[in-house]
Amino acid sequence: MIIEIGHYALVLSLAVALIVGVVPVIGARRRDTVMMALAPLGSLVLFGLVAISFAVLTWAYAVSDFSVKNVWENSHSLMPLIYKYSGVWGNHEGSMLLWLLILVFFSALIAIFGRNLPDTLKANVLGVQAWISIAFLLFILLTSNPFLRLDPAPAEGQDLNPILQDLGLAIHPPLLYLGYVGFSVSFSFAVAALIGGRIDAAWARWVRPWTLAAWTFLTAGIAMGSYWAYYELGWGGWWFWDPVENASFMPWLAGTALLHSSLVMEKREALKIWTVLLAIMTFSLSLLGTFLVRSGVLTSVHAFATDPSRGIFILCILAVFIGGAFALFAWRAPMLKAGGLFAPISREGSLVLNNLVLTVATATVLTGTLYPLVLETLTGEKISVGAPFFNMTFGLLMLPLLIAVPFGPLLAWKRGDLLGALQRLYLVAGMALVAGLAFYYAENGGPVMAVAGLALGFWGMFGAIADLWYRANFGKAKFSVAWSRLKGLPRSAFGTALAHFGLGITVLGVVAVTTFETEAVMEMKQGATAEAGGYSIIFDGMREAVGPNYTEERGHFTISRGGVTVADVWSSKRLYTARRMPTTEAGILTFGLSQLYVSLGDPIEGGGIVVRIWWKPFILCIWGGALVMMIGGFVSLSDRRLRVGAPSRRARPAKAVLEAAE
Repeated sequence: MIIEIGHYALVLSLAVALIVGVVPVIGARRRDTVMMALAPLGSLVLFGLVAISFAVLTWAYAVSDFSVKNVWENSHSLMPLIYKYSGVWGNHEGSMLLWLLILVFFSALIAIFGRNLPDTLKANVLGVQAWISIAFLLFILLTSNPFLRLDPAPAEGQDLNPILQDLGLAIHPPLLYLGYVGFSVSFSFAVAALIGGRIDAAWARWVRPWTLAAWTFLTAGIAMGSYWAYYELGWGGWWFWDPVENASFMPWLAGTALLHSSLVMEKREALKIWTVLLAIMTFSLSLLGTFLVRSGVLTSVHAFATDPSRGIFILCILAVFIGGAFALFAWRAPMLKAGGLFAPISREGSLVLNNLVLTVATATVLTGTLYPLVLETLTGEKISVGAPFFNMTFGLLMLPLLIAVPFGPLLAWKRGDLLGALQRLYLVAGMALVAGLAFYYAENGGPVMAVAGLALGFWGMFGAIADLWYRANFGKAKFSVAWSRLKGLPRSAFGTALAHFGLGITVLGVVAVTTFETEAVMEMKQGATAEAGGYSIIFDGMREAVGPNYTEERGHFTISRGGVTVADVWSSKRLYTARRMPTTEAGILTFGLSQLYVSLGDPIEGGGIVVRIWWKPFILCIWGGALVMMIGGFVSLSDRRLRVGAPSRRARPAKAVLEAAE
């Protein structure tokens, strides 16, 4: 009976979404406050119903109710409880229910925290959110129902895909969806503004915190997914340019452009049309990513579904929402007034450069991802667009952007002084070059061009510090005064500096691991020794072990340096008994920001085994930089001006208070 409650809650959700998607929007046209008031209340009810449905499915997994087909296909009674919970979204049907839950969660947040929004805009925004909810409710109920029953109920489940039985995959999808789906709010604001015909600085203030929140979560989700693939799949890489990886990366690039564009619009009322277009494009790329993962057109470790009927349904959703939004944009955009003017050398100009580079980079990744699919569809010819294409094109595009990042905050609005910014940054450039050379020689050399890449990473880090340094007026004012000014800076200033600093850390990590990593593949027998990163790795032999729902063969390695044992590490090959599916569990040792990575291959005759050993210098900078960027996003969100999207309240003048009292 409990399972049926979850199913019926979804059906009721569809009815509520239909009401929220129709009545408040009509009310906004008629300026009917009663009809518009249904939007926030209905959105809260919608969230409550979907939350009940999700809780029921979670309960079914927790108690191993194998009468539910979805639980039987993706769980096992011996599976650890944490993976029973993560199994809820470790499959197509459950992941779509999580997608829907986060969508209506954002609608509920708008209803709660959007009290300062104009009634008509709020009604239209929640109406558009409801339209998206209707589409995905229909998709779930008609093609991906997670509550289908089995009669008779099987005695045991088929187990969750072994590579998903990992803590990283318990965290990665919710974070990724908070980013993916969070951009629906920006999309809804854009469509609502086009319907209402009002787009101004106030609109940008309302949109920017939601965009920032989505961008922050998407940053965390992509980083978590990258780290999971790195340590779980045993391949030793951190980014493969897999089409499904690209599907999450494209909204991040477009969202970064949207975040900077909305800042220009808020400060100067410029780039209005471009900002609205970016809001539509960003969520459209999120929908495209959903289609790629669930349509069956891709074969990937990340892909969930292979049912073409589901792909056609999502393709229809794409056509309706993306096509409809762009058609509305084409109709209304010519009626919008142009924003303020600015000189090419200005903060606005630097942000426009940021937008141009990020947009072209997004188009490049999109082309490389979709071209093989389109070519195969039209001609039947199969080609592969891999890392060499993306590394070359994307890397060259990012170069001018990374150089320009420290300049932007130092330029004035409307008309900036490039020479003045250069004079402020020449010391930063010198320090970055020295740091790059020192890093290069500390790693015993390598390709000479690596110095430029390392210096570029330090350039971003030192440039972020310089931004705060000059804002506080250190070096000109007394230290106590400058320190007081620094503490008085808005949190958004610290958030921006942290985000740029984190970007520099990530660039440093990418260049370092790409340039200086070493890899060795060898056959090792018990007692054999290998060298990597200045450490000796001694193979001590294999051991057998048994887990809750798997068996494994574990290889033990002793790590020494200068004849002194410093650590040991286990690397294993597991076989999950229910699915008879093998996985590789890499042995990873962390030394500061670098890692020693040991992965087992196939056994060889005579009792040995193939072992792959990587030394990855400063690889943790890649994900550490993403973590710093994420922290920067949350720091900016804690600034009240961004958190609520409205100017802070000011105390009423004393005279006005006295007059009111009289």
